[in-house]
Formats: sequence, C-alpha cells, structure tokens
Amino acid sequence: MIEKDIREFAKQFTYEPEVQNADKLGDFETVVIGGMGGSGLIAGILRAIKPELDIAAHHEYGLPKFVDRDTEKRLFIAVSHSGNTEETLDFYKSAEERGFQTAAIASSGKLLEIAKEKELPYIDLPGDDVEPRMTLGYMLRAILKLLGEEKLYKETGKLADVLKPEDYEKQGKDLAEKLFNKTPIIYASRSNQIIAYNWKIKLNETGKMPAFYNTFPELNHNEMQGFDVKDANKNLSKDVHFIFLKDVDDHPRIKIRMETTAKMYEERGLSVEQIEIEGKNRLEKIFNALSLGDWFAFYVARKYDLEPEPVPMVEEFKNKI
Repeated sequence: MIEKDIREFAKQFTYEPEVQNADKLGDFETVVIGGMGGSGLIAGILRAIKPELDIAAHHEYGLPKFVDRDTEKRLFIAVSHSGNTEETLDFYKSAEERGFQTAAIASSGKLLEIAKEKELPYIDLPGDDVEPRMTLGYMLRAILKLLGEEKLYKETGKLADVLKPEDYEKQGKDLAEKLFNKTPIIYASRSNQIIAYNWKIKLNETGKMPAFYNTFPELNHNEMQGFDVKDANKNLSKDVHFIFLKDVDDHPRIKIRMETTAKMYEERGLSVEQIEIEGKNRLEKIFNALSLGDWFAFYVARKYDLEPEPVPMVEEFKNKI
C-alpha cells in the first residue's frame, strides 16, 4: 500500500546495502547512471544533494554518444527496481558487451541474473513489494555505497530518525482538496528541479492526473508568455493551478523572479500556490518536500476515487509493444 510506504519511508534509510563482487569494481572518476521511471530519479537526486559529483543520467536505449571518450575512467550503473526495464537492460548489455566497467542495482529480474552469471558488481535491493517510485531511500543508500561516498552515506542514515513524513500529510491532503479538477504546474529553481519533476511524476503515476513542471530562470524566457491571459485564449489556462516551490537557499535573483512571476500570474487571474521547502540541511529539504509531494499525489487519487498503486496504462503500453 502506497499510504503505508509514505508513512514508513524514513525506515528505508536504515538499509545497509552490500556490494556483491565488489573486488571487480575498479577505479573510476565519472559515472553514467541508466534508469527509467522511478528508478531513473536517483541520478537527479544525487546531483541535487552533491552537485560536484560527475554524474550523467541516461534515460534511453543503448549508451550516450560521449562514452567513447575516457571510457576506462567511467562506471556504468544500471538501476531498475524490477530488473526487467527494457531500456535499462539494453543500456547495461551495451556497456557490458563493450567491456566497460559496469554495476547493477535491482531487486530481481534479468539485470541481477546477468550480473550474477558474469560475476559483475551488483546490489540486490529490498522492497520487492514496494512500487519503484517509492523506493528512493533504498536506491540512494545503494548507489552511495557503490560510489564509495561514505560521508554522504552516513549522513543519509540520520534521515531515519529525522524525517517525519506524517508531518506533511495534512498539507498534502489540503493541496489535493484545493487542486481538485485543476491541472498542476510545478515551478522550482533549477537546483530543485528534481523535486518539481518528482512531484510531476508522482501526480501522474500515483494521482492519475496530468501534471507539468518547469524551472527558473528558464521559464521566464518562454513559458510564462503562454499564460498572458487575454479574452481570446483565457479558456486555455482556466483550469491550471501553479505551485511554486520556494527555497530560502535559492539565488537572490531567483527569489525575485519567483515573487514577480507569481504576482504577474495572479494579476492575470491565475491560481497560484507558494510553498516553502522545509529542512535544516539539503538532505532534509529534498526528502521533506518529496514526502509532501507523495501525500499530495496520494490524496489526489483518493479525491478522484482511483487506486494510487497500479499504473494500468503503463502496463497496457508495455504489453502492446
């Protein structure tokens, strides 16, 4: 049950992953992480927590075109909760067939089978009964262990005692009430892009609703013009509700851009919600905000009397191809 997963999310940070075949893990300077859907979020989370990490995300078949340069210094990590994600398997096999250094993170499936058979580095994730989009704690702990980021790994362990997802349940429920029959567009600073994107996909998968996101300052150069409401086009935005995710640590000019944009939207009769991201440090802010987004999406599904767990259209699509 997703409700249980949200309430107990902090427990994921007690997870102690083990790297199997760790002796096959050589030196590396850069990392390419291949993953899709919920499993594909982890690269963005890592970059948001520690921007100086040299990490590229790959959400596609095959390998990124730049890999022909300095491949001996790269580690290719395939992340798939099910272990059977088509694109991620292709990424992993492509890297392995070319003799590149690889590692796999999964809870089951073909990905682990290949790693075990060829005695390559891998981590067997817990949470077979948890929706992939709800396993970010497990995945973060696993990938930090794999990367040897011991300091950050220890810091994430503290989240088990600090995070209180239940503190955000009421706020999430209130948001779902306020946005009933509305289409959310989530805005954040570029440094908090992964939070806005996470909210968007949780609203899609858990909430079963259309949702969109963008980041400052880029949206001030294009998207905002699409909401310059006039009589001729006012119906296009009448059911849109904007959510601004604000962070006290955002660049001062970003804060001004947010305030100015929100005011201009309100002057045009658009619905705007401003939410302050809470937390004593970067880790707390990210995962507190993600907890709020999880509750929001959960109660959206409840409002529409839909089941939050399954993703039937995604499964239908997989069967059709």
